[in-house]
Amino acid sequence: MKRVITGIFILLTVSVISHAQIDTLKQQEQTPPAVEKWSLQKCIDYALTNNLTVQRSTYDVATSEVGLRQARFSRLPNVSANAWYGYNWGRSPDPTSNAFIIDRYRSSNLSANASLPIFNGFNIHNTVRQNQTAVSASEQDLAKAKNDLILNVASLFINVVFNKELVDNARFQLASSQQQLERTRKQVAAGALPKSEELNLDAQAAGNEVTLVQQENALALSILQLKQALQIPASQGLDVEVPSLNPEDLIVDQSRDEIYEIARQVMPEIKSAELRIQSSYHAVMASRGNLYPRLSLTAGINSTYASRNEAVLYEDGTFRNSSNPIAFVNGDFAQPVYTKIPNGVYRNTYGYFDQVKDNIYRSLGIQLVIPIFNNYTARASVQRSVIQNEQAKITAQLTAQTLRQNVETAYNDAVAASKTYNSSLRQVNAREEAFRMMEQRYGAGSANSFEFQVSQNDLFRAKTDLTRAKYDFIFKKKVLDFYQGKPLEY
Repeated sequence: MKRVITGIFILLTVSVISHAQIDTLKQQEQTPPAVEKWSLQKCIDYALTNNLTVQRSTYDVATSEVGLRQARFSRLPNVSANAWYGYNWGRSPDPTSNAFIIDRYRSSNLSANASLPIFNGFNIHNTVRQNQTAVSASEQDLAKAKNDLILNVASLFINVVFNKELVDNARFQLASSQQQLERTRKQVAAGALPKSEELNLDAQAAGNEVTLVQQENALALSILQLKQALQIPASQGLDVEVPSLNPEDLIVDQSRDEIYEIARQVMPEIKSAELRIQSSYHAVMASRGNLYPRLSLTAGINSTYASRNEAVLYEDGTFRNSSNPIAFVNGDFAQPVYTKIPNGVYRNTYGYFDQVKDNIYRSLGIQLVIPIFNNYTARASVQRSVIQNEQAKITAQLTAQTLRQNVETAYNDAVAASKTYNSSLRQVNAREEAFRMMEQRYGAGSANSFEFQVSQNDLFRAKTDLTRAKYDFIFKKKVLDFYQGKPLEY
């Protein structure tokens, strides 16, 4: 009996533990994983590291640097080596004597040449200067690409924060409607209010639920847009840290002209346009260098080999493939150099490397090239570079005009947003006081549900307008700060 009781107790214990473990696993499966919160700075840093447009601009800088290195190395000598080996037959010049012969033989030619530019109309110098400014301009283009990305990420980040506040406002409105609906239901059940009041508030609560769903959808969409800007999967959890923002601390205390003058000094697109002008100017000077004579120092080394000069000496004193001996001992024509090979035949030892060594030819000189007529190629290049220089100047003017227009627009937007925010703030204060009084009147029975709904909707719209004006002003003011070279910090 004790054993039976003990077994039952053990089974019950195991069952309880198993059910507890299963419940724990179910709770873990039902509990969503914690969503990481991203600050604005983290979003910006991540976007700068992973954005493809920024990466492409980085490779543009690398390409410009390659061009600069190539221009600098053009000051060094140009060295080349050539090697040839083949068969010859028929009438051809002897590689060593240049006399025409009719024979079949193998030949080889080895050569190396070098050329050092001494003067070429300052073409190399100006090309180096052109590529130096091109590299600097590419770096400024990269900075502009980063600036555009930062502004876009900051705008999307603020949009997420804005929608989060709208969701909070919608939840507050729904909670207020549900609370008032519960109170009205009790009054209707007690006979103090007609059923129509309950139905009106029920419809109001349902409408507030729809508004909450719409705001949650808007928040989800804004988070999706931020994820797309960061180039992370939509399935990855992401939430943003709501920064401490106080619009009252943001004051537009500078004129649009002052902001524009600062922007001209710090904005990378202006610097890039100015550098492009300098680069195109050096391109003009480099192309004009092709109109001047070019002076260079040249050097070369050459050697030849021919198999017909490897004469074979027979014991009877005759030679194969040669009418005269080639190699002799100490200049004695009676003592040719040979080694014995099978079948009693003697072969001349004047082989490949001996011929290459003896046939070395060296040259050193100065080359002067005077351009006389080259089918208008050089002058056309000069004219094209002059046109590109003028286009670069116009592009710089257009860039400055665009920057001025952007600054002026941002300034007007910031001033208008500041006025809208102050007006919305006064409106919310008035609507909150009116709604507080309406709640008291409705609780006392001196106001109906329709009046209550109108007052509540007016308050919600006022808070929505205030939230929109608040973040619109904050972002517009930060854009003005950005044009002045200040970091985007919230």
